[in-house]
Amino acid sequence: MVKNKKLIFIIIAIFALIPIITKAKAVLNAIILLLIFATLGEAWNLITGFAGQTSFGHAAFFGIGAYTSTIVFYRYDITPWFGLVLGGIIAAAVAAVMSYPCFKLKGHYFAVATMAAAEIIKQIFVSWDYVEGATGISLPIIQRSSGFVKRLIYLQFNEKTPWVYICLILFTAAIFLCSYLENSKMGYYLKAIRESHEVAESIGINPANYKLYAMLISAFISAICGSIYAQYVLYIDPFMMFSLDISMKIVLLTVLGGVGNVFGPIIGASIFIPLSEFTRIKLGGSGTGVDLMIYGLLIILITCYQPKGVIGIVQKLTEKSRKTSVGGEGKIEATSGN
Repeated sequence: MVKNKKLIFIIIAIFALIPIITKAKAVLNAIILLLIFATLGEAWNLITGFAGQTSFGHAAFFGIGAYTSTIVFYRYDITPWFGLVLGGIIAAAVAAVMSYPCFKLKGHYFAVATMAAAEIIKQIFVSWDYVEGATGISLPIIQRSSGFVKRLIYLQFNEKTPWVYICLILFTAAIFLCSYLENSKMGYYLKAIRESHEVAESIGINPANYKLYAMLISAFISAICGSIYAQYVLYIDPFMMFSLDISMKIVLLTVLGGVGNVFGPIIGASIFIPLSEFTRIKLGGSGTGVDLMIYGLLIILITCYQPKGVIGIVQKLTEKSRKTSVGGEGKIEATSGN
């Protein structure tokens, strides 16, 4: 636990130093997206990695957060910070309505149900005139001469550095929350549910309630990520915010890093986002999908040889190194005894 905290602080410190070391827009953009998707991975990990309920519908919560913060600013000129919190609350409420009946399903049935629910929500937004339907919304731009305080209130900046630190604060809060939950009573209950519903029930755990708690927290964090992302890109539409691609990116990067471990989403995002940005910059339109091809190949190799992801590989190598070290010490002692 102490080692984990130290490692988390080191990771946070590295991200905090990057904007000081470089001002390159491409690098800072990659860091911002990395932090957003790592946070989304942490949120997804709560319901899937800890509770064992595979969700393919997290784009719904991401999109709800994006639209809520955008609409309160676009329609009523209210700071997106208010919409950020409101979006999290609405997403959690939608998660409760959407998930509680779905928790009666298990395995791939639950996964398909969440994906279908996300698609229904997307279609609602596509045909909803109040949110500009399929046309999407371009956020109003405040004057470039506005002071920093006003820019902070409306989440619009002339440079990317403030975005790095805003995303880093969100990421830090999410990873410490997930780390705390992992080692809390709720975390142990969720892991018991993941291993066996029947055994969990036999020792007095209510699986439906605890899975719902995990989903509410997961949806709230995902919605906040959606709000931040929307204010960062300054344009949203239902096909972008509620797309299956968003849900699959969250799933794949967490699986690559290691499901059920707080460091899994960080590792996965650190591989996927730079890879995606590098191919986009270097190959442009001619390289569309190359990042996903490479990433897909990585996923296939990882899942075939080490289902626990990169974390599993690191743990295996560490154990092997430890055994070799212990074996070497044993030989030395035997030799000295002779």
